[in-house]
Amino acid sequence: MIWKTRRQTLNLNQGGIVMGILNATPDSFSDGGRYSLTHQALGRAMEMVEEGARIIDIGGESTRPGARAIDAAEEIERTVPIIKALRAESDILISIDTSKAAVAEAAIEAGADIVNDVTGMRDAKMVRLCCDAGVGVCVMHMQGEPRTMQQNPCYDEQGGVVSAVDAFFAERLASLEASGMNQDFICLDPGIGFGKSYEHNLELLRSLGDLQKTRPILLGVSRKSVIGKLTGEEDPLQRDRATAVVTALAFKRGISIHRVHDVKGAVEAIRIAQSL
Repeated sequence: MIWKTRRQTLNLNQGGIVMGILNATPDSFSDGGRYSLTHQALGRAMEMVEEGARIIDIGGESTRPGARAIDAAEEIERTVPIIKALRAESDILISIDTSKAAVAEAAIEAGADIVNDVTGMRDAKMVRLCCDAGVGVCVMHMQGEPRTMQQNPCYDEQGGVVSAVDAFFAERLASLEASGMNQDFICLDPGIGFGKSYEHNLELLRSLGDLQKTRPILLGVSRKSVIGKLTGEEDPLQRDRATAVVTALAFKRGISIHRVHDVKGAVEAIRIAQSL
């Protein structure tokens, strides 16, 4: 299986791909404010490149439950200087984590190769932009929207969360292809923690192999509350070891793209899983 991006085609049969998370936000759930200055963000990005990241995913708006929404101008101000600085230093693949077409356009002009959209590429302007630019896209499932998504999520009428996510993926792939997007440019994210209860998240994690069919799955479980509940660890910064365990298990189930905070831990987990 392959995943095409603007400058590079990733062969996912050759091992795992680690996407390093770089939050240029003051209010992200585990590292808000640590990399809000361009030089801080660039330093962390280059550190992740050295640790083995193949993609750096840069986000300027927190999508944690209850997070404050910001406008496109503020999001661009937070992310584009970092993208420009990183592109000047490295040829690493850069992903922009945004649901706004204006932000994605500015990021692509600055050097981004991938658009990671937590709202599932539902905006026609975003779809047209990504098709025209030839960037890779990540399409995520989310019930509701970040401000309210954890207020009693329910999938009873859709046959359960796995069936709901599977149907969403099928619908999005058909819709995007009808809009002119080549499916080789698409990966899919089940949206762990986005409009899901603890039990929903566990169901999805158990079913990752079944959800990955024609397109690759990106797994984003790093430091999330499901990890905290599984381990009893309340501090998100102390959940990296457990995240690495989930990364290894998911890799053994065929999941090749892993979005994490701790790049070194994920790279080591994948290497061990692959060797054994």
